Amino acid sequence: MILSHRTKIAGVLGWPISHSKSPKVHGFWLNKYKIDGVYHALSVSPNRLSQALKGISALGFRGVNLTIPHKVEAMALCDKIDETAKRIGAVNTVTICKDGSLSGTNSDSYGFIENLYNKSSWTASLGPAVILGAGGAARAVAVALSDAGVDQIRIINRTRERAEALIVDTKIKNAVAESWKHRHEALEGAGLLVNSTNLGMAGCEPLDINLSKLPRSAIVNDIVYVPLLTELLKESKNRGNEIVDGLNMLLYQATVGFRLWYGVSPKVTSDQRTYVLG
Repeated sequence: MILSHRTKIAGVLGWPISHSKSPKVHGFWLNKYKIDGVYHALSVSPNRLSQALKGISALGFRGVNLTIPHKVEAMALCDKIDETAKRIGAVNTVTICKDGSLSGTNSDSYGFIENLYNKSSWTASLGPAVILGAGGAARAVAVALSDAGVDQIRIINRTRERAEALIVDTKIKNAVAESWKHRHEALEGAGLLVNSTNLGMAGCEPLDINLSKLPRSAIVNDIVYVPLLTELLKESKNRGNEIVDGLNMLLYQATVGFRLWYGVSPKVTSDQRTYVLG
């Protein structure tokens, strides 16, 4: 492909970034809709995020996605933040405006709930939801589940204070913070378990959790997608729980940025999923 001054450029910033499938996600749509555009994966350390965001604006990018660990920190670096991102307290999609300013939103909440509804039999009536983690992704998950009508959301993080801050910042009234050492017991009576941490991701520490108290009627969702079938999902499937991997959350959340940067509202399809996995 030959780039020109008309080529629409976007990308994803993360640390690490080698695991990202976002270039394949967007590349599939760019080819399908015959758009003159590219999408790059860019490795950016946390202490260089401010420079990176200023740089993409100066270089004429249309925008970028943000992944671990940049979603919360980007809030202070955007010139404008929409209400969705403000409520979640994290940004995962940045658009470069015509004047060079940075406009931030968050599509993780949309991506999460669309994945859950489309890839499982989950309904809010199944019971309380347990979320492992309290970072940017956990905030999006908590907001989505609260809006969907879950009666209780249990936030479990290795630092309990961060879980409590999530509840305060998002103003979710039906959420409670649980200590990490009580994570096993907190699964009792749950209808949904969501791992929003990087524990269990390729190259990261394993997730240590005992599922014995989790009802077999509960659905287990891991937002990690490398590997696609994490140890949490394997164990859950073996004990009879319905499982949902994290790949389609990535696909659904990506539709928002693609529309903003390339001007087309793309469709998530099974052939795209197959391509991204391949």
